[in-house]
Amino acid sequence: MNEEKQQHLEFIQNVITRMNTNSFQIKKLAILLITALLAVYTSKIIMTFLLVPIIPTLILWGLDSYYLQQERKFRGVYNDISGLKNLNEVKPYEMPIHKYTSDKNKSFGFFNVLFSKTLICFYLPILVLPLTLYFIVK
Repeated sequence: MNEEKQQHLEFIQNVITRMNTNSFQIKKLAILLITALLAVYTSKIIMTFLLVPIIPTLILWGLDSYYLQQERKFRGVYNDISGLKNLNEVKPYEMPIHKYTSDKNKSFGFFNVLFSKTLICFYLPILVLPLTLYFIVK
C-alpha cells in the first residue's frame, strides 16, 4: 500500500472516529438528561417532570441517528478505497459519501438507522421509563 493511500485511509478513519465520538456524547447527554429530570421529579413530585424528557430524547435520538448514518457512509468509503488496486480511480483525499444513498443500500437510509437495533435498545427504554412512571404514579 502506498503512502498516499494510507494517509487517505487514515483521514477517513479520523472522520469515522469523530462521528463515533459525537454519537457517544449524544448518548451521554441523553442519560444525563433523563437522570437529572427524574431526580428533580423525586424531589418535587410534579407529574410534568416525567413527561419533559420525551421531546429532548426524541431530538437526541434523531441526531444520534444522523451521526450513525454518516458513520456508515464513511465506512463504505473506507471499504471502497481500501479495496482499490489503483488509487487513481479516486481523487486524492476525496470522500464521496454521496454515492451511499438509501436507494443503493437500505442500511444507509435515515429511518433504517433510526430504528436500528442499537438505537432502539438504547432510546426506547429512556422513553418508556418516564411514561411508565407517569401512568403508574398517576
